[in-house]
Amino acid sequence: MIAVSGLGLVTPAGIGADATWRRLLTGSPTATRDPDLDGLPVDFSCRIPDYDTLVPPRGRWRLDRFTVAALAAAREAVADARLDPGDWQPERVGVVTGTGTGSMERYLAEFEHLRAGRLTLMSPMAITRSISNMVPAEIALALGARGPNFTVSTACASGATAISVARDLIRSGTCDIVITGGSESVRSRIPAACFHRMGALSTRRDDPAGACRPFHAERDGFVLSEGAAVLILERDLHARARGVQPYAYLAGGASTCDSHHYAAPHPDGDGLASAMTAALREAGLGPGDVGHVNAHGTGTRLNDAAEHRALRQVFTDPPPVTSLKGTIGHAVGASAAIEAACTALSLRHQVIPPTANLDTQDPDIDLDVVAGQARAARMSSAVSSSSAFGGQNTVLVFHQA
Repeated sequence: MIAVSGLGLVTPAGIGADATWRRLLTGSPTATRDPDLDGLPVDFSCRIPDYDTLVPPRGRWRLDRFTVAALAAAREAVADARLDPGDWQPERVGVVTGTGTGSMERYLAEFEHLRAGRLTLMSPMAITRSISNMVPAEIALALGARGPNFTVSTACASGATAISVARDLIRSGTCDIVITGGSESVRSRIPAACFHRMGALSTRRDDPAGACRPFHAERDGFVLSEGAAVLILERDLHARARGVQPYAYLAGGASTCDSHHYAAPHPDGDGLASAMTAALREAGLGPGDVGHVNAHGTGTRLNDAAEHRALRQVFTDPPPVTSLKGTIGHAVGASAAIEAACTALSLRHQVIPPTANLDTQDPDIDLDVVAGQARAARMSSAVSSSSAFGGQNTVLVFHQA
């Protein structure tokens, strides 16, 4: 069995897994006005608190926000799993992370220098600060991991896809330990302008905290966010030999593509339903064995409706559902990893965080969506569901440890 033996979280809900989990259980939204987005039609976001404390100033000059967050989460996860990098076989330790966009804002800053003819002011570190593969590379540099090291990018499903690939590295015998997850920072001017032009963002400027409303009758889009989640995957016996009680087991996973549209999900959720079915089959579970679904739940009209139909295809009586995005926004490539980590936490604590801002559920969404307050629930298995632009879907199934 593949164990989740350590977790690290850096999110708008808090720095560290405990701080994030406590805030999520309250269902208190984190979206506020963002000075970096002044003058744009959407000028609010969900931001990491106390970001400057994550890495000492001397270590930040060559790192962008999505890498800094990932490094902090990785260090927490390794410590949480009681791993000592000095004791492991470095060639048997892999790092696989997911990122959707890399650093768009860094390229904009350098372009402004270029356009003004200030070539000598362009940073020689611009490329290595910006490209997505520097996240696992920097984690490996910091921790001395010398096994397979790469980034996967499946837009909003990136973090879950990375976790699925990490599982395969362990199952194949390539690695004993894989440091995996996702990171992203999309609360900057280019993503904000572009997502707004697509019609994907909520425009509730007068109520940022209430803007992201997954499954709400009046939902109008998501809120830009940032963050990172890192999970330590290893074989169960490998973890228990150190006296570590896993958070959960990664029992199954599957990925599919809708092949329907470059941005919109299949309206009936067919691809996502297929991924759920395949992931449950791999886990050796039936729909009736699942006690909770941590949904993608972006708060857009199309996504929430399609996800509802997917769940209705797979489950005769869908289990309780939640979306974390009402509280912490949508961190694109990091979101699926954050949600996977929190699914493992739900199994450990036997509680489901509420979906924030859900005072009027869409009557066409016939699901038991947890809202108002956290809900205690007896569950042995749970699903984390993710979808993405390009029609890509990844579903992970976790089992109670």
